[in-house]
Amino acid sequence: MKKTIYIVVIIAVLVLFGFILTKNKAKNEEETAIVAQTNSAVAVRTEQVKTEVVSTDFVVNGNFSPFQELSFSAENPGRVTQVLVKEGSVVKIGQVLAIIKGDRLSVDVQSAKAAYETALADSERFSNAFKTGGVTQQQLDQAKLNLATAKARLDQANISFGDATIRATINGIVNKKHIEPGSVVNAGTPLFELVNVSKLKLKVTVNENQIAFLKVGSDIKVKASVYPDKEFSGKITFIAPVADASLNFPVEIEILNNENNDLKAGMYGTAYFESTDKEVDKMKIIPRNAFVGSVSSNEVFVIRGNTAKLTKIVSGRIFGDKVEVLEGLNDGEAVVVGGQINLTDGATVEVVK
Repeated sequence: MKKTIYIVVIIAVLVLFGFILTKNKAKNEEETAIVAQTNSAVAVRTEQVKTEVVSTDFVVNGNFSPFQELSFSAENPGRVTQVLVKEGSVVKIGQVLAIIKGDRLSVDVQSAKAAYETALADSERFSNAFKTGGVTQQQLDQAKLNLATAKARLDQANISFGDATIRATINGIVNKKHIEPGSVVNAGTPLFELVNVSKLKLKVTVNENQIAFLKVGSDIKVKASVYPDKEFSGKITFIAPVADASLNFPVEIEILNNENNDLKAGMYGTAYFESTDKEVDKMKIIPRNAFVGSVSSNEVFVIRGNTAKLTKIVSGRIFGDKVEVLEGLNDGEAVVVGGQINLTDGATVEVVK
């Protein structure tokens, strides 16, 4: 009898324990469903589409390069007898930089001169003989041809001999000197490097949206990073008609150096481009980080109620962290600027600050 009672009690306890477990499981599943439903909304940050005045001014960085840069090489072999300049010397066009002794060149001149004088005498003798019938027309023509050939060789020898005197062909500064008196050079041996920094060129690149504002001849304000308080006057001298591999357009700005030549080639410079067309400054814009992927995708998520809709738009110019919107959005609409990585078209969202 007692054994039966024990069995009944144990069964009752097991049944009660099973009921409690079942009830707790149902409650947990209900709470989990509620949490899951709550967490199904993707947290995003948004900003409104708005029309505002956007500055079309922009700045671009680049490096200064010399207005002129020229390397001199020896035209003929010889020994350097004189070097008349040093690194840092200011030189003018036609100034003698060095003299290279060319004994062989001098001999070549003398030989060519002798050959020319012989050909000249022969030409005169054949001309006189032709008048008396002593030579044929063919012999006279050959004598004249020999004279012309001898004259050309003499001129060439004089030019080569003249190349032994190295003269500057631009105004500038001796940036490098590769020779010393006594150096033996061959044809093609580097001698000097001259640079003209009375003017410099600032080479920059601009994108397709910015290129529309630029014109050759426009005045540009330029600054050098090492002289933050100094301002230099520049002028656009070249705008590339074709974009480079990165789809940017090379632009060159010519800058007049000051009397102290403070600007040096290789310095880091900044060009300040200011727009003169103030009528286009007011435009519809959205943040650059609203785009899915990149601006070129022309896709953004627009909030409709509590849903994110992937929307195709037409973007325009880029102004730093702002992008012009030409079509596809209206003022006041909210676009997602944070959390796009977790979004799909039609996803439920929760806007957070």
